[in-house]
Amino acid sequence: MGYFLAALAKVIDTVLFIYMWIIIIRAVLSWVSPDPYNPIVRFINNITEPVLYQIRRRLPVSFGGIDLSPVVVLLIIVFLQSFVVRSLLHFAQGFIQP
Repeated sequence: MGYFLAALAKVIDTVLFIYMWIIIIRAVLSWVSPDPYNPIVRFINNITEPVLYQIRRRLPVSFGGIDLSPVVVLLIIVFLQSFVVRSLLHFAQGFIQP
């Protein structure tokens, strides 16, 4: 059971790390004018927009035309990595060590 929880924690950490970079790439792309029909740009928008939309809908995170929802998502990801992943790893160690 402990090894399963440790592996699950590692998978969650990796997925959160990749999603964090996708959010960062989306933010950088918003500074330039990318081709909206580019498949990579469409993929990034499709994978990030549902999460960013939920943040924008619940919190007023736009100040002076600047959308801060990516910053909020990054903070949530850091929290999840720090709390959830570390808690799972700590819990897994309790199963592994007698």
